Amino acid sequence: MNAERRYRAGRMQVQSAEARERLGIADEGLFASEEETAWLHTDPWRALRILSEFVEGFDAMSRIGRGVAVFGSARTPQSHRHYALAQALGERLAQANYAVITGGGPGIMEAANRGAREAGGFSVGCNIELPHEQMTNAYCDLVIDFRYFFVRKTMFVKYAQAFVVLPGGFGTLDELFEAITLVQTKKVTRFPVILMGSEYWSGLVDWIKQTLLKDGKVSESDLDLIQVTDDVDQAVQIIVDADAALAAADGKR
Repeated sequence: MNAERRYRAGRMQVQSAEARERLGIADEGLFASEEETAWLHTDPWRALRILSEFVEGFDAMSRIGRGVAVFGSARTPQSHRHYALAQALGERLAQANYAVITGGGPGIMEAANRGAREAGGFSVGCNIELPHEQMTNAYCDLVIDFRYFFVRKTMFVKYAQAFVVLPGGFGTLDELFEAITLVQTKKVTRFPVILMGSEYWSGLVDWIKQTLLKDGKVSESDLDLIQVTDDVDQAVQIIVDADAALAAADGKR
């Protein structure tokens, strides 16, 4: 990444001129970081740090426009077909005027960001601090670093018109089931949750139908909360149609 394109404000990294312009950043002094001291680790200051993550996240994410969150494994190599699928998805989402929001890491996240970036779309990475630091991929226009998983999750849910979930591990499953739970319990306005990579997800879907549903742990209508497809155009059309239906209901567009 060209150093001339990287700017920083606290936990927020702006990595392209387009992102800088979109966020209305004009004062270079705003990007001077401050070193933490020991008193920042007490509970009162921890609460303020959490609040600051929400404020900075809301401030940045509220200006990206319509977005779609894409999830999947950080361990997926570029040679894998799922990488190509995620890259094609990012490209089509950009063409449909959606910002692509990922966890900002490698693998599926990189592929989706890359597809959006190379198609001229806006690419966002919500990175998480980990004991073994996750490196931000090179295809994000805007990167926001989070210390707290729950703050990061709020950004995905609040600013995405849909979740698209490609093959992944525990972190991917965490995001998937939290999204389904929020929609099921009507804590958020219903939005599409799409699984891509049908062969990978078939065992999970079968288990939900044959175990959870059969045992009465979920309702028949809950199965409609998840849609499965391997077709990029179909996935994007599901999102566009749901977005249009919601806008019509709200009378805002």
